[in-house]
Amino acid sequence: MGLRALEGRVLAFAPWVFGLSLLGHLAMVAFQTKMTMVDLMVYRNASPELFTGLLYDWRLKEFSDQFALPFTYPPFSALVFLPLSWVPWGAARWFWQLVSLACLWFITRKSLQLVGSNDPRRALLWAGLFIWVEPVRTTLNYGQINLVLAALLLGTMVSARSWKQGAGVGIAAGLKLTPAISGLYFLLTRRYKAAVWSVAAFFGTVGLGYLISPSLSNEYWFHLLGDATRVGPVGSAINQSLRGALSRTVGYDVETGPVFVLGVAVAVVLAGFALHAAVKAKDTLAMIVAVQFLGLLVSPISWSHHWVWAVPALMWLIYKAQHRLATVTAIAWIVAIGSYLISFLLRVQPSIWIIPRPWYYSALGWVYPAVGVLTLVTIAVVLRQPAERSQEDVEHPVDLLRE
Repeated sequence: MGLRALEGRVLAFAPWVFGLSLLGHLAMVAFQTKMTMVDLMVYRNASPELFTGLLYDWRLKEFSDQFALPFTYPPFSALVFLPLSWVPWGAARWFWQLVSLACLWFITRKSLQLVGSNDPRRALLWAGLFIWVEPVRTTLNYGQINLVLAALLLGTMVSARSWKQGAGVGIAAGLKLTPAISGLYFLLTRRYKAAVWSVAAFFGTVGLGYLISPSLSNEYWFHLLGDATRVGPVGSAINQSLRGALSRTVGYDVETGPVFVLGVAVAVVLAGFALHAAVKAKDTLAMIVAVQFLGLLVSPISWSHHWVWAVPALMWLIYKAQHRLATVTAIAWIVAIGSYLISFLLRVQPSIWIIPRPWYYSALGWVYPAVGVLTLVTIAVVLRQPAERSQEDVEHPVDLLRE
């Protein structure tokens, strides 16, 4: 059976895969009591405290036996989530799930378009499968904002209009600081107008926060910003940043000491090679993935559900990067996010606060940072290859769907 015929048969089932996955997930929303959406509860329940001055003193104690969850985002973020506090919890959770699922489909569809694939069946097929991988699954279970932010960034960064590009990044950074790394994409591609718009949009969100609550804004920007321990346990297995992986390896929080600086230096160098190759090849998706992975690696805390950027990375690896190393990296990502290894590591660690652990658990705890670094290497290696690819090569991933 030829490659086209094989893929055609698989894609014929795409609507069924997506539909059954969607129904399965919605059934879990309706009936699974363990799907607490605890982070959404934090966003919703804490947001009214924006007007009491107690936003950063508030804690969610339900479902949090080891760590009462605080509100950790800028005041502007609380303002955005405020409308969810005006509706019953049941309505808020269903709304957020539907929005997140729509964002997952959009991320998948946009990623495929960026690698030259316009077949909507592929987006349905992969979105249906991605519902069940660990970063997406955890985002949905927690009611996290990751899919919404990724969709906002991916949808605006590729726009032809500078103001739209910059506004997307600036607003995303105003909601949650980590998307600010996306501004590097504008600098590398010399889209200076977009960079200016992103700064303006970001400071617009900061200004709006000050307009509503100067005291809370001062507290966040001058006292709480940079305190990683307030966000959560740095050494827990769910923290898949370099700082988390390095801390588990040496048995203590490396903080911003020499070990962390060395790890960041390595990540920056590898990202530099990847971005240089991507810019030269004018590969938009590769550039965006490399920038986002750099941010995830160097951030003090990158929870496993922050790694939803593995979705566009996989689309690039499978449908654009025609190279054996890309095949290896794609398989590594499928195993990493499909095995629920992080969930296993969370169960076997005695406490989210205890950093030392057996060496084999420390090694397994490198899974996302390790494959993230491998992805940067793959981008650098693949895009240095001068050979041109035909549209047929782009449309059909010969490495993973070989006859």
